[in-house]
Amino acid sequence: MIIYNVTINIDDSVHDEWLLWIKEHIPQVLGTGKFDKATLTKVLVEEEMGGQTYSVQYRSYSREALDAYYREDAERLRSDGLKKFADKMLAFRTELQIVDEYTVNFK
Repeated sequence: MIIYNVTINIDDSVHDEWLLWIKEHIPQVLGTGKFDKATLTKVLVEEEMGGQTYSVQYRSYSREALDAYYREDAERLRSDGLKKFADKMLAFRTELQIVDEYTVNFK
């Protein structure tokens, strides 16, 4: 399984509007059928550049599913955010491969 991570710094002047938008955008990305889960987190480190930073972690079914997302959906889904927030948003993307997962089982 691969995590497709998008880290976004959003200017305070459009933060509230962006937060509403991202909460609509995430279900659209999940609707492509290439991911089984998404987690929206707020980064708790204060950035020198200002604004607020978030991370969205999408769990893809496979490398092939993520590649299909890039080919079939990514450009279309990214363009909406770019049009709305243009120079008020800075985003970068990383891919993370899950090596192992652990859980705590209390009995």
